[in-house]
Amino acid sequence: MSSTATLILVMVAVTVLLGALPFIQRAVQRRRRPTSPAPTGGRASSPHDADCSGTAPPHADEPAVDRVASAEAKPLPREAMFASGLAAARRRLRDRLASIQRRQADSTTWELLEEALLGADVGVATTMATLDRLRQTAAETDIVDADQLTQALADQMRRTLVADRSLRLDSPTPERVMPVWLFVGVNGVGKTTTIGKVGARLAAQGRRVVMAAGDTFRAAAASQLQKWADRCGAEVISGSDGADPSSVVHDAVSAAAARNADVVLADTAGRLQNRKNLMDELAKVRRVADRAPGAVVETLLVIDATTGQNGLSQARAFAEATDVTGVALTKLDGSAKGGIVFAIEAELGLPVKLVGLGEGADDLVDFDPDRYIEALLGTGAQDSCTPQDVATKDGTAHDGITRAGREALMVQD
Repeated sequence: MSSTATLILVMVAVTVLLGALPFIQRAVQRRRRPTSPAPTGGRASSPHDADCSGTAPPHADEPAVDRVASAEAKPLPREAMFASGLAAARRRLRDRLASIQRRQADSTTWELLEEALLGADVGVATTMATLDRLRQTAAETDIVDADQLTQALADQMRRTLVADRSLRLDSPTPERVMPVWLFVGVNGVGKTTTIGKVGARLAAQGRRVVMAAGDTFRAAAASQLQKWADRCGAEVISGSDGADPSSVVHDAVSAAAARNADVVLADTAGRLQNRKNLMDELAKVRRVADRAPGAVVETLLVIDATTGQNGLSQARAFAEATDVTGVALTKLDGSAKGGIVFAIEAELGLPVKLVGLGEGADDLVDFDPDRYIEALLGTGAQDSCTPQDVATKDGTAHDGITRAGREALMVQD
């Protein structure tokens, strides 16, 4: 080999060695670096780190939407959930009621009370009826000051919110063995999210759930429902875009019966701009879902609490077309006007059965009138509880999920 070739080989070897030197140094440093113990305040693993289908949690580099938080933080008691979720509404209403405290029950007091109820989104008709009954009570019991009047209002509200709020899962006949829950409402109120939370709740009770992607006109509806189903071990039956929603629901009912499932949760379209066609379609979906082996035992009208009285006018059309059995009121924690419950029950004649008090999967709860009134008027022991009381400094709320993680986890419809 010539001296020139040898020199070239030596130069190449030196170049390679110099290029690899930084990597060698980092490798040596990593070997020398001691392993840091896990922080004592860190989150320990638990069986809840898996999703509700029993699969292990995804790796850290996977999208946050697929992560399930630890259940180290225990859920809030029911009264604390209502107090936390209705904190904004309570502050708004109490600010209005503060102007009548320690006053005599005179005409000005009644006017201020009327303004407070209207400002809380109770609605004009319901407010007038409420005050008429309250005036009668005040006359019969010799109420003389505003504090007594506020307490009498709370008592009257409790008596007003009396209804059957049970959610049925029983089959009406031996031939119609598959209970079906239909979810109806305009787009954007949270139907898909509500179905997902209900599915997770039923799955946690050990029930087999089948979801029907009946909103075939919204491109993302089926994929959003699938994400919720994946988290709780449910099965989704869907059709092609633009398919007949009735056929999708029929297929879901048949599949659920064949798989010996416990319930079908059916999503529906909510295109209010095509109101006549939509109402005809929903009526057809209900008829098909109610045929053997299916039986529609619940038709839940999903209403966004933040839309107030506008939401009520939209809800009336759905109630007329689908024989609604109850209301799922979403985003109640995001509304500063918590009185919408009274307007719904008085003007629509429908019981509020479920309320959304947060963004976590466990924050869709059975409506409890006593807890609701205590939280709204601040008459219970939990009056001092605010959202800040139930969240840690890193933004981890009572469901154990940080605010950023919860926002990524949520799927809006």
